[in-house]
Amino acid sequence: MSGTDHTQENPKSPGPCVILVEPQLGENIGTAARAMANFGLHDMRLVAPRDGWPNERAGKAASGADWILEGASIHADTVQAVSDLNYVYATTARPRDMVKEVITPEQAGLDMRRRIAAGQKVGILFGRERIGLLNEEISLADVIMMAPVNPAFASINVAQAVLLVGYEWYKHEATTLGQATPQEAALTGPGLQQAGSTPATKEQLEGFFQHLERELTDCGFLRPPEKAPSMMRSIRNIYMRCQLTAHEVSSLRGIVSGLTYKHTRGKQSE
Repeated sequence: MSGTDHTQENPKSPGPCVILVEPQLGENIGTAARAMANFGLHDMRLVAPRDGWPNERAGKAASGADWILEGASIHADTVQAVSDLNYVYATTARPRDMVKEVITPEQAGLDMRRRIAAGQKVGILFGRERIGLLNEEISLADVIMMAPVNPAFASINVAQAVLLVGYEWYKHEATTLGQATPQEAALTGPGLQQAGSTPATKEQLEGFFQHLERELTDCGFLRPPEKAPSMMRSIRNIYMRCQLTAHEVSSLRGIVSGLTYKHTRGKQSE
């Protein structure tokens, strides 16, 4: 269960409930629970699971998201599962012969946050593995959620669908990326990471460039002499794009010294 930090408490803040309508396979229920745990969701509702409940295979597939399975509620039908909700989203991949607004998972994530902040209870309907949601079930929803997928292959596994929607819900509150470790805190955002070092100062960079220029001049690389300034500018720009750290500049200077050691030693002997 790489990526699971058992020292952290699982969030129980208000969020949308995940309603799986007549799920057939315990493995899909378990992987859906795992996807929910990834993105801070905890309210799972199961409508008439085919193989009954509890399901041993669901527990194995959940990879540690046991609290979600243990807290899952069982409902005889979809009407019962949504009875206490103020607003319901129905997921589907195909057009339906009904007048109903269609939104994307990204739009739904923002809409769910707005509604929950206003005190509403919301839920998301996910259909059967083989045929999805019936029109009668979609009619219980206030809006249809449809993802921008390849129209030639639009079928999404139920756990994948939960993962997709869960991400769009959670990304607006996430403050870090990935997982923290005993050695390093979780990353605070995308971009170049410089763990264990600081960006090189201009003085350190200039020292490296002068060192490199001396050795390139000495070995005859910067020729003809009149082109040396423009050649060095190009070389500087290559390294400046790298956003070097102080440690990296030190390593580069060591590399230059190592490559020129034999040549330098030979000159000193002469």
